[in-house]
Amino acid sequence: MTETTMVQEDTRNFSQMIANFAGELKDLFIERNSDVDQLTTRGLSDEQMARIMKHNPLSVAIPSEYGGRGLHVKECLKVLETASYESIPLTLIFGINIALFLEPLAKYGINAPKEAIYNKFLKHGAMGGLMISEPAHGSDALNMTTQHSQVNGIVSIKGKKHWQGLSGDADYWLVASRQAKENGGLGRDISLFVTDNAVPSQHIPLIERYENNGLYPISYGLNSLDIEVPESHELQPESTGIKMLMDTLHRSRMQFPGMAMGFLKRVLEDTTEYCNNRLVRGNSLLQFDQVKHQLAQLQSAFTVCSAMCNRSCEISGVDKNTSLLGLEANTIKARVTDLMQNAAQTMTQLFGSSGYKITNLGSRGIMDSRPFQIFEGPNEMLYSQISEAVTKQMQKLKMTFSEYMAQYELTASVSSFFAPIIDSVEASKSMPQRKHVLLGQAISGMVVASYVEKLSEVSFNQDLINNTIDSLKQDVDNLLNKYKQSTIINPIDHFLQNSNWAV
Repeated sequence: MTETTMVQEDTRNFSQMIANFAGELKDLFIERNSDVDQLTTRGLSDEQMARIMKHNPLSVAIPSEYGGRGLHVKECLKVLETASYESIPLTLIFGINIALFLEPLAKYGINAPKEAIYNKFLKHGAMGGLMISEPAHGSDALNMTTQHSQVNGIVSIKGKKHWQGLSGDADYWLVASRQAKENGGLGRDISLFVTDNAVPSQHIPLIERYENNGLYPISYGLNSLDIEVPESHELQPESTGIKMLMDTLHRSRMQFPGMAMGFLKRVLEDTTEYCNNRLVRGNSLLQFDQVKHQLAQLQSAFTVCSAMCNRSCEISGVDKNTSLLGLEANTIKARVTDLMQNAAQTMTQLFGSSGYKITNLGSRGIMDSRPFQIFEGPNEMLYSQISEAVTKQMQKLKMTFSEYMAQYELTASVSSFFAPIIDSVEASKSMPQRKHVLLGQAISGMVVASYVEKLSEVSFNQDLINNTIDSLKQDVDNLLNKYKQSTIINPIDHFLQNSNWAV
C-alpha cells in the first residue's frame, strides 16, 4: 500500500468515525434535549458518557505511537465541531481534554507515564484538565500562590485552585505551580505537573462544588491541593515554564473555533428554517428586511468561524510553538466567542416566545456561550492586549495606524478594503483602556477579514466570502466611529446623593 493510499484510507476511516459519532450524538441529544429535568441536571449520566466515549473521540489528540490518531489539528477541530452541533457543554468537555491536557502532555510530558495515561483514555474513557485559576488570582496567573518544593525526587504541591472545568470528575490534572524559595518567596517561573487522581498521594479533592448557571453537564468548584508527585511528572518546557504555559493557552484559544463551528452552523440552519416556515400576516419572516439582515449576520459568523478553523490548522499544531502568537490567539478566541453569544441572542429573539423555552438551542446558548467570553482571558482584556501590541509597534516604527496596518503581515492583504475607514485613525499606547478595547476590536476585524479572504483558496462559497468581508467592513467602521468619540464618561462618586426622583 502506497503512502497516498494509506492517507486516503485513513481519511475515509476518520470520516466514517465522525459520521458514526455524529449519529450517536444526534440520537442521544434528541432524547436529552426533550427532557427539561435532564437539561438542568449536573453532569451527564454514566450511560450517556458511555455512548459518547465508545466512539473514542479523544483519540484524535493522542500520538499514533500510543494508539491514537496523531494530533492532527483538523481532526481535533472536527471532533469539537461535531460535538458543538449538539451541545456546547459537550464540546467544552472535549476542548478541555484536548487543548488543556492531552496536547501539552504530548508536547512537554517527556518523562511522564504517557503509556498508562493514554491507555486509560483510549480504553476507559478517562478525562483530564488544567488547573491554573486561584480564588485570589483569576486571570493573573503569574501571581498564583500554589507552590511546590522537591526533596529526593518527590515534589510536594500545596495550594487552592478553582473554576476548573471537570472539577471533581477528571482522572488526571495538569497543575500549575511556582517553586518555593528558601526565603519564603516564590519563583517567577511556572511549572506544570501531571497528577493521577487514582493515586492517594496525588488525589485532589473537590471541597466545594459551585452552582454554575449554564454549562450544567460540567462540574466546577474549589479544589484543595496537598499532594506529592514524582519529579518525572513535571512537564519539560523548551525554554521557560511561562512560555510553555503561553504556548498551551494560545493553542487552546486557537481551537475555540472548533467548539463554535458546530453551534454556529446549527443556529444558522435552525433559524433559517424557522424564519422560512414562520408566517406573519401571510408572509414568512424572511420577507422582513431586519430578519434578512440578522440571517446575513449569522451567515457571516459561520463564514468567519470557518476561516478561523482553516487558519488554526495552519498555525496551531503541537509541532509549532504558539507562545509568540498572542495577537492571533486573542483575536480568534475573543472574536469567535462574541459571535457565539451574538448568534444565541439573535436566534432567541427570532424564535419569539418559543425562544425562551429551555429546550430552545438559542436560550440555552446564551448562558452556555457566555462563559466563553470570560474564561482563558476576558474578551475586553484580550482586545486591549491586541491594541497595545499594535500601538507599541507603531510607535517603535514611527508609523501611523493606517501605515502600520498596510504593511502588517496579518492585515496587509486586506488593508485596501479598510483604507477609507482607517486613514484618519490616531492611536498611541498611552490612551485609555476603553480606547484600546475598541481599537483592538477593530484590528481583530481586519485580521479576521484576511482569514476570510484566504477561504477562496479552499474553494469556499465566494458569495459568503464577499458578504462577510462587507459585514466586517461595516463592523470595523462602526467600532472606529465609537473609538473616535472624544468624550470620556466616568462613574460619579456618591451617586445616591441628591438622586431620589420622588423628592
